[in-house]
Amino acid sequence: MVLVTHEGSLATAQVGRAIDALAGRSLAILTGAGVSTDSGIPDYRGQGAPTRTPMTAQQFLTDAAARRRYWVGSHLGWKAFSSAQPNLGHTAIARLEASGLSTGVVTQNVDGLHVRAGSSRVVELHGTMRRVLCTHCGQVFDRRDIAERVEIDNPWVAVPENVPLGPDGDVLPASTDDFVIPDCTVCGGMLKPDVVFFGEFIPAEKFREAEQLVHRSEALVVAGSSLVVNSGIRLVERARRRRLPVIIVNRGSTRADAKATVKVDAGASEVLDAFASALPAAR
Repeated sequence: MVLVTHEGSLATAQVGRAIDALAGRSLAILTGAGVSTDSGIPDYRGQGAPTRTPMTAQQFLTDAAARRRYWVGSHLGWKAFSSAQPNLGHTAIARLEASGLSTGVVTQNVDGLHVRAGSSRVVELHGTMRRVLCTHCGQVFDRRDIAERVEIDNPWVAVPENVPLGPDGDVLPASTDDFVIPDCTVCGGMLKPDVVFFGEFIPAEKFREAEQLVHRSEALVVAGSSLVVNSGIRLVERARRRRLPVIIVNRGSTRADAKATVKVDAGASEVLDAFASALPAAR
């Protein structure tokens, strides 16, 4: 087993211990932004993460100027965000499911890369940028169709070069004054991407779906998440109550390091690929 990591042999030993702990068990996998950094999508909190002021649900719903800024920034980053490709970590997770080793993946990401990598049992805790919802009538739209409307209504919008992409596919626009916000073509209501904004709760049925996935498993692997968001910690606690092995793969510390069966301080892509390559033989 060869891992290119900043800790070298230490990380290799940690991966070996993790594989031993997971052998013969079905896995639930929880992923965070660190799984998508190798696809060119920045992390929220990792080293070098961009400074950003998150859009809150209250701002989006009540402040027209803030809503315009959001839509311009979101659209400017959409093409770069949507062109990102699944990386080795995403495909490794899909391989674990295809081989019957994983019961599915719960993700805090909104990029849709697990689905595009071939995973079929995906719980998107924070929603997805693939869809846009009407807050009034509930009509669902494909984000690609909304992006086309945005460009028709705002022909001046162009993707700027060398502008840092944010974790949710947003960039900071220079001006938003003339931007025409898309509305619902069914009822004229306000449109909102199908993502959980800061200040919103994860839908109860979505979290129950994530809990059930963990409940059907015999171990939990956390990859690329610092577990700052409470939903992740709650799933770790569900696993610990059942005395399941909890494996954490993340560069840097997380809120649950002290509770992990094994903590692997290394990149998610290479470690998940090592799991997918070694575990079928271990079982």
